[in-house]
Formats: sequence, C-alpha cells, structure tokens
Amino acid sequence: MINYNPKDWSTFIFHVHKADTFRKLWPLMLGVAFFSGAIAYIELHFLQLSKSSYVTNVGMMHSLLGFVISMLLVFRTNTSYDRWWDGRKLLGALTNVSRNFAMKIKALKLTEEDVKFFEYGIPKYAFALKEHLREKKYFGKNSFLIEVEEGKHIPNQIASSMIMRLYELLERNLISQEQLIILTQDVNQFTDICGGCERIKNTPIPYSYSAFIKKFIFIYVITLPIGWVFSLGYFLVLIVPFILYVLASLELIAEEIENPFGQDANDLPVDEICNNIEKHVEEILA
Repeated sequence: MINYNPKDWSTFIFHVHKADTFRKLWPLMLGVAFFSGAIAYIELHFLQLSKSSYVTNVGMMHSLLGFVISMLLVFRTNTSYDRWWDGRKLLGALTNVSRNFAMKIKALKLTEEDVKFFEYGIPKYAFALKEHLREKKYFGKNSFLIEVEEGKHIPNQIASSMIMRLYELLERNLISQEQLIILTQDVNQFTDICGGCERIKNTPIPYSYSAFIKKFIFIYVITLPIGWVFSLGYFLVLIVPFILYVLASLELIAEEIENPFGQDANDLPVDEICNNIEKHVEEILA
C-alpha cells in the first residue's frame, strides 16, 4: 500500500508513480492515437463525408452511450472499493482479536512454556493467513511449538493447535470451564476472519460482467474517431487517447483493488499488519 500526503497536489499531478495506470496503458494509447490520426487523414483528404448532414450526426451515439458506460464504471469501482474496505475491516478485526486473546492469556498467569506457545501461535496465524490468501507456502518462523503440514489449510491447523492447547490447560486445571469458553470464542473469531477473507478473494466480479465492460470500453473508444472526426479533425489524436486513459484506468483500478490481499501498489498493507500483530503480542506476553 502506498503511503502519501493527500494534500500534496503537485505529487499527484506531476509525478508518475509505478502504480499509475498510464504506465500500463501508454502502448494502447499510442496505438489508438495512430488509429485516430489515420481516420482523420482519410476523412479530411479523401472521403470528406462531413458534407453530408446524416453522417455528421453519428457522434450523437457516443453521447448517449457515454452515460451508460459511466454508470457501469461507477458501479464497478464502488463494488471493488467495498471489497477493499471489507478486507481492511477484517484485517483490523484480526489485529484486535490477536491483542485481546494475548491479554487474556497474560491474565491467566500460565507457565512460561504455555505463554511461549501462544506468543508464537497468535502471530503465526496472522502470517499463515497472509500467505494462504496469496496462495503461497508458509515461510514464517519455524518452531517446534506448532508444527504444520504443507498441502493442507495451514491457518486451520494453527487454530486447531491453539484450541487443543486450551483443552489441555483445562485438563491440567490451569483454566476453568468458563475461561475455556471465553478463550475459544477468540479462536473462533480467527477462523471467522479467515472465512471472510477467503470469501473476498475467491469470489471475484462475475466473468460476464467484467468481460462486457472491457468490450464496451474498447468498442466505444475505437468508434470515437469515426463519430467525431467531422467536428474535431486531427484533434482526435489527443482527445481519443485521453478518453481511453480515463475509462480504462477506472477499470484497471477496480481490477487491482477487488482482491486487496496481494502485493500490488494499492493493496492493503497486509505485511505491515502482520508485523504489528507479532510486535504487539510479544509486548503483551513479555
């Protein structure tokens, strides 16, 4: 995630960051500019269809379709941002649950070995969830305290290990039945958060909807020179690529943030959140 000063307008306007969609779109914009120039050249020097009033009204179609495509892109962007914000709330809940669980463990005054188990297990769950959402193997800190088996759902294995440890504490009469119920509720929240994150990651926008928007944008932009050449002439070379940049950028941004747990520039700071969980849990249980 990019940290920035929202009041620094000059940075936004004049600096081209690696996350700027212009870096991805400039080859396509260049191709559209050449295409627009070719259309303008053919019309102005050969066809000269502007003399016909019926042909010059073709541009009215784009005025009508422009409203439709703007509504589609607004819905697309809002839907993606809702997924991004929902993911941020889930990661915030993960942070809060980790802290609360660590505070409860601290208050129990368990043995040093038991405290070390949870000091390792709580942040390990956060790191395992991060790698699980990124479809990577878990490469967190290795320890004999909690062993996991590759190829299986690692966050579930870690949560199961913590549940089993709580039941062991009950059998050793180190916690009461009431304390066990309270502590297991925290572990249950871990799995609820994991399920919420998996829902966001594994349920992208329907394919037909996403494909339709991309086709609509392409057809809309590629036909702009034909409709506007009669009134704009060679100015098409500048105006049409700019329209492509605006419309396609909205779609690219929506694509990037609809899965907010990756490593793109505008994704959530998952690594930082996991590191903070590890730091805060160690401070609480130290």
